[in-house]
Amino acid sequence: MIEELGGKVAVVTGAASGIGRATATAFAGEGMRVVLADVEEKALESAARSLRDAGHDVLSVVTDVSKGASMDALADRAFDHFGAVHVVHLNAGVGAGGPMWTLTENDWQWVLGVNLWGVIHGVRAFVPRLLEQGGPAHVVNTASMAGLTSPTMMGAYNVSKHGVVALSETLARDLAVAGAPVGVSVLCPGWVNTGIADSSRNRPDELRNDAAGAGVDLAAASPLKQLLESGLSPDTVASMVVDAVKTGTFYILTNDSWRDAVQQRLDDILAGRGPTPMALPT
Repeated sequence: MIEELGGKVAVVTGAASGIGRATATAFAGEGMRVVLADVEEKALESAARSLRDAGHDVLSVVTDVSKGASMDALADRAFDHFGAVHVVHLNAGVGAGGPMWTLTENDWQWVLGVNLWGVIHGVRAFVPRLLEQGGPAHVVNTASMAGLTSPTMMGAYNVSKHGVVALSETLARDLAVAGAPVGVSVLCPGWVNTGIADSSRNRPDELRNDAAGAGVDLAAASPLKQLLESGLSPDTVASMVVDAVKTGTFYILTNDSWRDAVQQRLDDILAGRGPTPMALPT
């Protein structure tokens, strides 16, 4: 929990667009100095320039969150430039989907590399430094409502986001046992109007599929793309993230329409039965 954000430093990955850009903007609006990280250099510089033109203190660092060395370099740059970091939002995300058995090794490596390993690398690179510097700090990990349910045709994405939820829950417990003044939140958005439908634009060449019809972009086809386009604005989600950091809220659930699906999964677990078929909440 950090009740007063003014003058403090935030690091946001996936900050060139979508939720990351909105959250970085919201943190800057609170008077924070902001480090924006993204693999997409031109979009990153555009986001950084927009904030600088508005009078904010911004550092931009091209970062591949799936690479440990790149995340280490991001932490080095952030601490070297600003001398401290108080909020870390590990947000970068991509998606590939389709029937579980059609997903390729490349699909799994790409999705888990960004969505799960990006958070693992971020925790490893930043949390020891947050503890060393002392004082209140906060980590926000972007998961998904898919990390609290298991929608069909979203296998790799679901696995990555369940992993982020489990990581966040364990991190919060570990920090509490250590008596550390570092809070944790896990952001579980439902449908948000972002560019994740086009995330393959940043897929490394070595992880692209050769075979036609192998794993597909998670949100590239209807009705998922339509659901995303009708979803919450990233700015609305960013406001929820800022509030969670200030209040110490752990689970950030953005869409009430998904709560029944979460409850159904819990009921299935406690009853020992197979997953109940679920329609995608709107």
